[in-house]
Amino acid sequence: MEKLRKMVNQIAYTPPEDRLRTLSTLQFSLIPLLSLASTLYGFVLPLRHRLYCLGLLHKDRLPVPVISVGNLTWGGNGKTPMVEFLAVWLAAAGISPLILTRGYGGADEAKMLQRHLSRTPVKIGIGANRANTAASFLKRYGHVSPCKHGDNNLEKRISDNKHGNCSYSDQIGIAILDDGMQHISLWRDIEIVMVNAMNPWGNHQLIPLGPLREPLTALTRADIVVIHHADMVSVKDVEAIASEIRKVKNSLSIFISRLTPLYFLKAGNMSCKLALTDIRNTLVLCISAIGSADSFVERTKKLGPAYVDRLDFSDHHLFQAKDIDMIRMRLRSLQSEFAMKPVVVVTEKDYDRAPEALMHLYPYEVLVLCSSLQILPHNGNREDSFKKCLWQHLEVSN
Repeated sequence: MEKLRKMVNQIAYTPPEDRLRTLSTLQFSLIPLLSLASTLYGFVLPLRHRLYCLGLLHKDRLPVPVISVGNLTWGGNGKTPMVEFLAVWLAAAGISPLILTRGYGGADEAKMLQRHLSRTPVKIGIGANRANTAASFLKRYGHVSPCKHGDNNLEKRISDNKHGNCSYSDQIGIAILDDGMQHISLWRDIEIVMVNAMNPWGNHQLIPLGPLREPLTALTRADIVVIHHADMVSVKDVEAIASEIRKVKNSLSIFISRLTPLYFLKAGNMSCKLALTDIRNTLVLCISAIGSADSFVERTKKLGPAYVDRLDFSDHHLFQAKDIDMIRMRLRSLQSEFAMKPVVVVTEKDYDRAPEALMHLYPYEVLVLCSSLQILPHNGNREDSFKKCLWQHLEVSN
C-alpha cells in the first residue's frame, strides 16, 4: 500500500510533459483508472456544493465566529502551523479560541497542538463531526463575542495582556477550523487558504489523478491566501503563484509565510530542549511521513550538518516494524560509509504519531525538530498587516 501511495503521489506531482521521462510502466498503467476516478470526483464535487447552496443539505452555524484554515491540495501546506499561529495570537488578545480538528492519522497534529498550547486558554476539540464537537465545548464553557471584550483595539489588548492588565474569559470567543475548506457543512466567517510554494498545484488535476481536492476556481470562496514555504523558492516563483491566484479572484489578500526552526526536542524526553546548532557537522538521517518532505529536508540542511540523507514515507504513514528495520539498515549503512554515528531527525508530527516505534532506533539518537509559522514581508504586507486583515474580517462578521 505504501508503494502504491508513493507511485500515485509521483503521478500527481508530475506535469504531463514529463511523464515519459519520469514515470514507470506500472504508473502509466494506473493513469486511465486514476483519470476515471478523477472525472467522477469532478462530477460529484460541484453537485455537493450545489445541494448546500440550495439548502437541501444542512449547514451548521456556530454562535461564535469561525476561522477556517484549509487548502486545495494534499498535505504539506502549513495548515496546522497556521492554526497554532492564530490560536496563540487570539489568546494573547484575551480571546479563548477553540480549535476543531478531525484527529486524522493518529491525531498527530492534535497531539502537537496540545503540547504547544497546554499553558494557554486554547481548547482543542477532536472529532470528525466538527459541529458536534464544537457544541459539546460550547455547552461546557459557554461563549462570548470576541468583539465584546470591552476594547476592540487589538494591539492595545495584546499589550495589556502582556502587562497583566487584561484577563481572558474561559468562554469560547472564536472557533478555528483545522483543514476546513472542504468541510462545507460548517459555516465559516473567514476562509484562509494555504498554498505550498514549492509545488502549488501539482499536475493541476483533481484527486486521485492529481493533488487538487478542488479546482482553482474554489479560491473564489477564500478571503485570504497564504503562500507557505515562500522562503524555499525564488521571488519570481512566489509572484507567479500570486498572479495565478489573482486571475481567479483579484480582490484576495495574499500573504507569504515560512516555517521557522526553533529548537530540537530529545525523543523519549520531550522536556529536554537542544539548540539547533547541536547538529552542525554531524551526519543526519531525516525521516518523515508528511505532505512536504522536501521543505523539512532543506530546512535541516540549512542548520549545518556535514551530510543529510533522507527516508520519505507517505503523509500520515504509521511506522511499522518493517519500517523500523529498514531505517536501522540505512543508519548502519551510513555509519559504515562515513565512519561516524548518524543522528535521526524527525518532525513533531512524525514523533507524535509513533513515539514508541521510534524508540526502537536505539542506540541511535532521535531528535525532534520544532518549528513555528512566521509571516514574511511581501509587497508591503507584514505580520501586523495579516493580523489587521483578520481582525477587520472578524469585526465585519460580528
